[in-house]
Amino acid sequence: MHRENEVRALPAFNDCGAASGYTARRSATAYAMSEPSPPRLAVVMPAYNEAANLAEVLARLSGSPVQEVIVVDDHSTDATAEVARAAGVTVLRMPFRFGAWTATQAGLRYAFKHGYDCAVTMDADGQHEPRGVPDLVAPIASGEADVVIGACVSRASRQRRLVWRYLRWLTNLDIADLTSGYRAYSRRAISVAASWPATSFDYQDVGLLLLLRRRGMRIVERDVAMSQRRDGKSRIFSSWLQVARYVAFSSMHGWSKRADARTPARIAGSTHA
Repeated sequence: MHRENEVRALPAFNDCGAASGYTARRSATAYAMSEPSPPRLAVVMPAYNEAANLAEVLARLSGSPVQEVIVVDDHSTDATAEVARAAGVTVLRMPFRFGAWTATQAGLRYAFKHGYDCAVTMDADGQHEPRGVPDLVAPIASGEADVVIGACVSRASRQRRLVWRYLRWLTNLDIADLTSGYRAYSRRAISVAASWPATSFDYQDVGLLLLLRRRGMRIVERDVAMSQRRDGKSRIFSSWLQVARYVAFSSMHGWSKRADARTPARIAGSTHA
């Protein structure tokens, strides 16, 4: 994949070459008296055939405190990449269709390589509301968490609630919205998510959360608003057959980690399904 050549030719929302505030050398006294710099933030957005939705989603993101938006085109057959370029964001093109998690991981590796302190992953179909970005980033900026999951329990169908309940029992992950892809990662967490062990996952959920927990990442949840999917269907919950496949795949990861110590995630203002 000729990713680097393509990215160099495309402008980001802001100059991604600026040095992070966290890397500046300061005396201990000056640092104590000054306000900490906000984290340099990138949004990673995997996209497959989202040309019809992408322009609106990117326009809504333009008012967010984001230094760079990275659209990872998962070998779309429509004009997804062209729409992203027209919006002035960074585009990474996959040489084949690898799936949403591999595309997301490519974007996280790009964010890590380019020195970002925090990365937010969100869908390109308009389901994830950009106004939730500051709420997801805040616990990382304050040092409270390494991973923040945007939870929207009210969106769950009967299928989704049954799967959540089973996976919570299986994994000892005390997380309300296990399948949310709307997340914020600290730089430490990005390094775990972008690592080689994470490449075996099909989804950005249970397997990755177990890996993050094993590496000592602090995981919390925050309630966020989510919109209805504009078109298409959920890749996991489109049919009972897909649900069965997903549960079988997740169980392979879950059973191997069943003995892990329970590490609860804290969520403000919501309860488990």
